[in-house]
Amino acid sequence: MPNIVVVGAGVSGLTSAYLLSKQKDNVVTVVAKHMPGDYDIEYASPWAGANVLPMATAKNSSWERRTWPEIKRLATEVPEAGIHLLKSRVYRRQKDLEKLRAGGYSFDGLFEENPWYKSLFDDFRELSRDELPEGMASGCEFGSACINVMLYMPWLVGQCRANGVVLRRGQVKHISEAAALSHGGGKADVIVNTTGLMACRLGGVMDAKVVPVRGQVVVVRNEAPYMVTKSGTDDAADEVCYIMMRAAGGGTVLGGTYQKGQWESQPDPNYAMRIMRRAVEMMPELAGGKGVDGLDIVRHGVGLRPYREGGVRIEKEKIGDTWVVHNYGHAGWGYQGSYGCAQDVVALVDEVVSRSRL
Repeated sequence: MPNIVVVGAGVSGLTSAYLLSKQKDNVVTVVAKHMPGDYDIEYASPWAGANVLPMATAKNSSWERRTWPEIKRLATEVPEAGIHLLKSRVYRRQKDLEKLRAGGYSFDGLFEENPWYKSLFDDFRELSRDELPEGMASGCEFGSACINVMLYMPWLVGQCRANGVVLRRGQVKHISEAAALSHGGGKADVIVNTTGLMACRLGGVMDAKVVPVRGQVVVVRNEAPYMVTKSGTDDAADEVCYIMMRAAGGGTVLGGTYQKGQWESQPDPNYAMRIMRRAVEMMPELAGGKGVDGLDIVRHGVGLRPYREGGVRIEKEKIGDTWVVHNYGHAGWGYQGSYGCAQDVVALVDEVVSRSRL
Protein backbone atom coordinates (compact mmCIF):
# COMPACT_ATOMS: atom_id res chain seq x y z
CA MET A 1 0.00 0.00 0.00
CA PRO A 2 1.71 3.21 -1.16
CA ASN A 3 2.40 5.57 1.71
CA ILE A 4 2.03 9.21 0.57
CA VAL A 5 2.54 12.43 2.53
CA VAL A 6 1.20 15.68 1.05
CA VAL A 7 2.83 18.82 2.47
CA GLY A 8 0.47 21.80 2.35
CA ALA A 9 -3.31 22.14 2.72
CA GLY A 10 -4.18 24.83 0.22
CA VAL A 11 -6.36 24.06 -2.77
CA SER A 12 -3.47 22.35 -4.60
CA GLY A 13 -2.59 20.11 -1.67
CA LEU A 14 -6.14 19.14 -0.80
CA THR A 15 -7.11 18.45 -4.42
CA SER A 16 -3.98 16.33 -4.87
CA ALA A 17 -4.78 14.42 -1.67
CA TYR A 18 -8.41 13.97 -2.75
CA LEU A 19 -7.53 12.48 -6.15
CA LEU A 20 -4.79 10.30 -4.64
CA SER A 21 -7.27 9.03 -2.05
CA LYS A 22 -9.60 7.79 -4.80
CA GLN A 23 -7.08 5.00 -5.35
CA LYS A 24 -8.07 2.82 -2.42
CA ASP A 25 -4.62 1.29 -1.91
CA ASN A 26 -3.05 4.68 -1.19
CA VAL A 27 -2.43 5.71 2.42
CA VAL A 28 -2.56 9.51 2.31
CA THR A 29 -1.56 11.97 5.03
CA VAL A 30 -1.76 15.76 4.68
CA VAL A 31 0.71 17.66 6.86
CA ALA A 32 0.36 21.44 6.97
CA LYS A 33 1.19 24.48 9.05
CA HIS A 34 -2.05 26.15 7.92
CA MET A 35 -5.43 24.47 7.52
CA PRO A 36 -8.81 25.60 6.12
CA GLY A 37 -10.26 28.07 8.61
CA ASP A 38 -6.89 29.77 9.15
CA TYR A 39 -6.00 33.21 7.81
CA ASP A 40 -2.29 33.84 7.35
CA ILE A 41 -0.28 35.74 4.78
CA GLU A 42 1.69 32.55 3.97
CA TYR A 43 -1.57 30.73 3.10
CA ALA A 44 -3.02 31.95 -0.19
CA SER A 45 -6.13 29.79 -0.64
CA PRO A 46 -8.52 31.54 1.82
CA TRP A 47 -7.87 34.91 0.16
CA ALA A 48 -8.70 33.78 -3.36
CA GLY A 49 -11.81 35.03 -5.18
CA ALA A 50 -12.06 32.44 -6.60
CA ASN A 51 -13.51 32.34 -10.09
CA VAL A 52 -12.71 30.75 -13.44
CA LEU A 53 -10.99 33.21 -15.78
CA PRO A 54 -8.61 31.31 -18.08
CA MET A 55 -5.14 32.81 -17.66
CA ALA A 56 -2.92 30.40 -19.55
CA THR A 57 -1.64 30.71 -23.07
CA ALA A 58 -3.00 28.10 -25.47
CA LYS A 59 0.24 26.11 -25.13
CA ASN A 60 -0.13 25.82 -21.34
CA SER A 61 -3.91 25.50 -21.16
CA SER A 62 -4.15 21.79 -20.38
CA TRP A 63 -4.55 22.21 -16.60
CA GLU A 64 -7.38 24.73 -16.93
CA ARG A 65 -9.04 22.77 -19.75
CA ARG A 66 -9.16 19.65 -17.55
CA THR A 67 -10.35 21.48 -14.44
CA TRP A 68 -13.31 23.41 -15.89
CA PRO A 69 -15.58 20.37 -16.47
CA GLU A 70 -15.18 19.37 -12.82
CA ILE A 71 -15.81 22.90 -11.50
CA LYS A 72 -18.90 23.10 -13.70
CA ARG A 73 -20.11 19.69 -12.50
CA LEU A 74 -19.69 20.67 -8.85
CA ALA A 75 -21.56 23.93 -9.46
CA THR A 76 -24.52 22.16 -11.03
CA GLU A 77 -24.65 18.87 -9.09
CA VAL A 78 -22.98 19.40 -5.69
CA PRO A 79 -24.45 22.51 -3.98
CA GLU A 80 -22.61 21.82 -0.73
CA ALA A 81 -19.29 22.48 -2.52
CA GLY A 82 -20.15 26.19 -2.54
CA ILE A 83 -19.79 26.98 -6.25
CA HIS A 84 -22.26 28.77 -8.50
CA LEU A 85 -22.43 29.53 -12.21
CA LEU A 86 -22.31 33.20 -13.19
CA LYS A 87 -21.75 35.09 -16.43
CA SER A 88 -18.34 36.69 -16.77
CA ARG A 89 -17.40 39.67 -18.91
CA VAL A 90 -13.84 40.42 -20.01
CA TYR A 91 -13.16 43.93 -21.33
CA ARG A 92 -10.12 44.87 -23.43
CA ARG A 93 -8.84 48.46 -23.48
CA GLN A 94 -7.43 49.81 -26.75
CA LYS A 95 -4.08 50.72 -25.19
CA ASP A 96 -3.67 47.20 -23.79
CA LEU A 97 -4.60 45.59 -27.11
CA GLU A 98 -1.89 47.63 -28.79
CA LYS A 99 0.64 46.35 -26.24
CA LEU A 100 -0.69 42.80 -26.67
CA ARG A 101 -0.26 42.95 -30.44
CA ALA A 102 3.27 44.28 -30.01
CA GLY A 103 4.14 41.51 -27.55
CA GLY A 104 4.63 43.90 -24.64
CA TYR A 105 1.56 43.12 -22.54
CA SER A 106 2.64 41.90 -19.10
CA PHE A 107 -0.42 39.95 -17.96
CA ASP A 108 -1.78 36.62 -19.14
CA GLY A 109 -3.78 35.02 -21.95
CA LEU A 110 -7.15 36.16 -20.61
CA PHE A 111 -7.30 39.33 -22.70
CA GLU A 112 -6.13 37.94 -26.02
CA GLU A 113 -8.21 38.58 -29.10
CA ASN A 114 -9.62 35.34 -30.46
CA PRO A 115 -8.69 33.50 -27.21
CA TRP A 116 -8.18 29.73 -27.05
CA TYR A 117 -10.83 29.43 -24.34
CA LYS A 118 -13.67 30.33 -26.66
CA SER A 119 -13.83 26.59 -27.33
CA LEU A 120 -13.96 25.84 -23.58
CA PHE A 121 -17.23 27.66 -22.89
CA ASP A 122 -20.17 26.67 -25.09
CA ASP A 123 -21.82 30.09 -24.64
CA PHE A 124 -18.73 32.20 -25.39
CA ARG A 125 -19.48 35.29 -27.46
CA GLU A 126 -17.81 38.55 -28.38
CA LEU A 127 -19.66 41.62 -27.11
CA SER A 128 -21.21 44.06 -29.56
CA ARG A 129 -20.10 47.72 -29.61
CA ASP A 130 -23.22 48.92 -27.77
CA GLU A 131 -22.55 46.48 -24.91
CA LEU A 132 -19.11 47.92 -24.16
CA PRO A 133 -18.48 50.54 -21.47
CA GLU A 134 -16.83 53.77 -22.46
CA GLY A 135 -13.13 53.38 -23.20
CA MET A 136 -13.29 49.66 -24.03
CA ALA A 137 -12.23 48.52 -27.50
CA SER A 138 -13.71 45.04 -27.32
CA GLY A 139 -14.80 42.34 -24.91
CA CYS A 140 -16.30 38.91 -24.52
CA GLU A 141 -18.79 37.10 -22.29
CA PHE A 142 -19.11 33.48 -21.22
CA GLY A 143 -20.72 31.38 -18.52
CA SER A 144 -18.16 30.92 -15.75
CA ALA A 145 -18.25 29.99 -12.07
CA CYS A 146 -17.32 31.58 -8.75
CA ILE A 147 -16.26 29.58 -5.70
CA ASN A 148 -17.03 30.50 -2.11
CA VAL A 149 -13.65 29.38 -0.80
CA MET A 150 -14.91 29.41 2.80
CA LEU A 151 -17.30 26.59 1.87
CA TYR A 152 -15.27 24.85 -0.81
CA MET A 153 -12.09 24.27 1.21
CA PRO A 154 -13.93 22.54 4.10
CA TRP A 155 -15.86 20.52 1.49
CA LEU A 156 -12.55 19.32 0.04
CA VAL A 157 -11.39 18.35 3.54
CA GLY A 158 -14.61 16.37 3.96
CA GLN A 159 -14.07 14.51 0.68
CA CYS A 160 -10.53 13.67 1.74
CA ARG A 161 -11.62 12.43 5.16
CA ALA A 162 -14.41 10.33 3.66
CA ASN A 163 -11.70 8.54 1.64
CA GLY A 164 -9.49 7.92 4.68
CA VAL A 165 -7.06 10.83 4.35
CA VAL A 166 -5.64 11.96 7.71
CA LEU A 167 -4.85 15.65 8.19
CA ARG A 168 -2.15 16.68 10.68
CA ARG A 169 -0.81 20.03 11.81
CA GLY A 170 2.92 20.28 11.44
CA GLN A 171 5.84 22.22 10.04
CA VAL A 172 8.82 20.90 8.16
CA LYS A 173 12.05 22.83 7.78
CA HIS A 174 13.28 20.44 5.07
CA ILE A 175 11.04 18.58 2.62
CA SER A 176 12.69 15.24 3.54
CA GLU A 177 11.32 15.51 7.11
CA ALA A 178 7.84 14.83 5.73
CA ALA A 179 8.81 11.22 4.98
CA ALA A 180 8.51 10.41 8.70
CA LEU A 181 5.08 12.04 9.20
CA SER A 182 2.72 9.48 7.65
CA HIS A 183 -0.15 8.52 9.94
CA GLY A 184 0.34 4.93 8.76
CA GLY A 185 3.76 4.73 10.37
CA GLY A 186 6.89 3.87 8.47
CA LYS A 187 8.61 5.94 5.84
CA ALA A 188 6.63 7.58 3.07
CA ASP A 189 7.11 6.19 -0.43
CA VAL A 190 6.38 9.58 -1.96
CA ILE A 191 6.15 13.17 -0.68
CA VAL A 192 3.92 15.61 -2.57
CA ASN A 193 5.16 19.17 -2.23
CA THR A 194 2.25 21.64 -2.45
CA THR A 195 3.76 24.37 -0.29
CA GLY A 196 2.90 27.26 -2.61
CA LEU A 197 4.76 30.45 -1.86
CA MET A 198 6.73 28.78 0.94
CA ALA A 199 8.55 26.64 -1.64
CA CYS A 200 10.99 29.56 -1.79
CA ARG A 201 11.99 28.95 1.85
CA LEU A 202 11.63 25.19 2.26
CA GLY A 203 14.85 23.26 2.78
CA GLY A 204 15.63 20.87 -0.05
CA VAL A 205 13.56 23.01 -2.44
CA MET A 206 14.50 26.68 -1.88
CA ASP A 207 13.08 27.68 -5.25
CA ALA A 208 14.34 31.19 -5.97
CA LYS A 209 11.94 31.45 -8.92
CA VAL A 210 8.97 31.60 -6.51
CA VAL A 211 7.95 35.14 -5.53
CA PRO A 212 4.80 36.65 -4.05
CA VAL A 213 2.39 38.68 -6.14
CA ARG A 214 0.45 40.78 -3.66
CA GLY A 215 -3.29 41.00 -4.19
CA GLN A 216 -5.38 43.45 -2.17
CA VAL A 217 -9.17 43.15 -2.22
CA VAL A 218 -12.30 44.62 -0.68
CA VAL A 219 -15.17 42.23 0.13
CA VAL A 220 -18.63 43.83 0.10
CA ARG A 221 -22.21 42.71 0.75
CA ASN A 222 -23.49 44.29 -2.48
CA GLU A 223 -24.54 41.71 -5.06
CA ALA A 224 -23.09 41.75 -8.57
CA PRO A 225 -25.34 40.54 -11.41
CA TYR A 226 -22.33 39.21 -13.33
CA MET A 227 -18.54 39.02 -13.00
CA VAL A 228 -16.31 41.45 -14.81
CA THR A 229 -12.65 42.26 -15.34
CA LYS A 230 -10.75 44.62 -17.61
CA SER A 231 -7.30 44.48 -19.13
CA GLY A 232 -5.75 47.34 -17.16
CA THR A 233 -6.26 50.53 -15.18
CA ASP A 234 -5.09 54.12 -15.47
CA ASP A 235 -3.96 54.17 -11.81
CA ALA A 236 -0.83 52.01 -12.07
CA ALA A 237 0.60 49.15 -14.10
CA ASP A 238 0.29 46.78 -11.12
CA GLU A 239 -3.30 47.69 -10.25
CA VAL A 240 -6.11 45.67 -11.79
CA CYS A 241 -9.90 45.77 -11.80
CA TYR A 242 -12.28 42.86 -11.27
CA ILE A 243 -15.58 42.04 -9.57
CA MET A 244 -16.78 38.56 -8.64
CA MET A 245 -19.62 37.39 -6.39
CA ARG A 246 -18.95 34.25 -4.37
CA ALA A 247 -21.64 31.60 -4.08
CA ALA A 248 -24.01 31.23 -1.12
CA GLY A 249 -23.60 34.60 0.55
CA GLY A 250 -19.81 34.63 0.44
CA GLY A 251 -19.77 38.30 -0.51
CA THR A 252 -18.60 40.13 -3.61
CA VAL A 253 -14.84 40.45 -4.08
CA LEU A 254 -13.52 43.71 -5.54
CA GLY A 255 -9.94 43.80 -6.75
CA GLY A 256 -7.27 44.53 -6.91
CA THR A 257 -3.50 44.69 -7.16
CA TYR A 258 -0.86 42.53 -8.87
CA GLN A 259 2.33 43.57 -7.08
CA LYS A 260 5.20 41.25 -7.85
CA GLY A 261 7.77 40.81 -5.07
CA GLN A 262 5.64 42.54 -2.42
CA TRP A 263 5.21 40.75 0.95
CA GLU A 264 3.19 43.44 2.77
CA SER A 265 0.28 41.73 4.56
CA GLN A 266 -1.69 44.78 5.69
CA PRO A 267 -4.30 46.45 3.47
CA ASP A 268 -3.39 49.92 2.22
CA PRO A 269 -6.35 52.34 2.48
CA ASN A 270 -5.25 54.23 -0.65
CA TYR A 271 -5.33 51.07 -2.74
CA ALA A 272 -8.69 50.17 -1.16
CA MET A 273 -10.23 53.48 -2.18
CA ARG A 274 -9.00 53.10 -5.77
CA ILE A 275 -10.26 49.49 -5.92
CA MET A 276 -13.75 50.60 -4.83
CA ARG A 277 -13.80 53.61 -7.15
CA ARG A 278 -12.82 51.51 -10.17
CA ALA A 279 -15.45 48.89 -9.31
CA VAL A 280 -18.37 51.31 -9.13
CA GLU A 281 -17.21 53.10 -12.27
CA MET A 282 -17.17 49.83 -14.18
CA MET A 283 -20.43 48.54 -12.65
CA PRO A 284 -22.51 51.47 -11.28
CA GLU A 285 -25.44 49.17 -10.47
CA LEU A 286 -23.26 47.36 -7.88
CA ALA A 287 -23.79 50.30 -5.50
CA GLY A 288 -27.23 51.36 -6.73
CA GLY A 289 -25.72 54.35 -8.52
CA LYS A 290 -24.46 55.81 -5.21
CA GLY A 291 -20.77 55.37 -5.96
CA VAL A 292 -18.30 54.25 -3.30
CA ASP A 293 -20.68 55.45 -0.55
CA GLY A 294 -23.15 52.80 -1.70
CA LEU A 295 -20.77 49.92 -0.96
CA ASP A 296 -21.38 47.88 2.22
CA ILE A 297 -17.92 46.66 3.26
CA VAL A 298 -17.45 43.28 4.94
CA ARG A 299 -13.65 43.42 5.18
CA HIS A 300 -10.39 44.34 3.51
CA GLY A 301 -7.94 41.59 2.65
CA VAL A 302 -4.49 40.85 1.28
CA GLY A 303 -3.32 37.57 -0.20
CA LEU A 304 -0.02 36.63 -1.80
CA ARG A 305 -0.30 34.71 -5.06
CA PRO A 306 2.43 32.03 -5.29
CA TYR A 307 3.97 33.12 -8.59
CA ARG A 308 6.84 31.22 -10.20
CA GLU A 309 9.08 32.58 -12.94
CA GLY A 310 8.80 30.17 -15.85
CA GLY A 311 5.48 28.78 -14.67
CA VAL A 312 4.10 26.09 -12.40
CA ARG A 313 6.38 23.24 -11.33
CA ILE A 314 4.83 19.79 -11.68
CA GLU A 315 7.54 17.14 -11.79
CA LYS A 316 9.16 14.40 -9.73
CA GLU A 317 12.59 14.64 -8.11
CA LYS A 318 14.66 12.37 -5.86
CA ILE A 319 15.65 14.35 -2.76
CA GLY A 320 17.89 12.35 -0.47
CA ASP A 321 16.45 8.84 -0.58
CA THR A 322 12.80 9.89 -1.08
CA TRP A 323 10.87 10.73 -4.21
CA VAL A 324 9.16 14.13 -4.15
CA VAL A 325 6.41 15.17 -6.57
CA HIS A 326 6.20 18.96 -6.83
CA ASN A 327 2.98 20.89 -7.50
CA TYR A 328 3.49 24.60 -6.80
CA GLY A 329 3.86 28.00 -8.44
CA HIS A 330 0.26 28.51 -9.64
CA ALA A 331 0.18 32.31 -9.20
CA GLY A 332 -3.48 33.39 -9.46
CA TRP A 333 -4.95 30.28 -11.12
CA GLY A 334 -4.65 27.67 -8.37
CA TYR A 335 -8.36 26.88 -8.12
CA GLN A 336 -9.16 26.92 -11.82
CA GLY A 337 -6.26 24.59 -12.60
CA SER A 338 -6.50 22.45 -9.47
CA TYR A 339 -7.92 19.24 -10.92
CA GLY A 340 -5.72 19.20 -14.01
CA CYS A 341 -2.61 19.70 -11.87
CA ALA A 342 -3.71 17.08 -9.33
CA GLN A 343 -4.30 14.57 -12.15
CA ASP A 344 -0.68 15.08 -13.17
CA VAL A 345 0.41 14.58 -9.56
CA VAL A 346 -1.46 11.26 -9.44
CA ALA A 347 0.25 10.13 -12.67
CA LEU A 348 3.70 11.06 -11.31
CA VAL A 349 3.05 9.31 -7.99
CA ASP A 350 1.93 6.21 -9.91
CA GLU A 351 5.19 6.32 -11.89
CA VAL A 352 7.23 6.42 -8.68
CA VAL A 353 5.24 3.66 -6.99
CA SER A 354 5.30 1.33 -10.00
CA ARG A 355 9.05 1.90 -10.38
CA SER A 356 9.64 1.01 -6.73
CA ARG A 357 7.76 -2.28 -7.22
CA LEU A 358 10.08 -3.40 -10.00
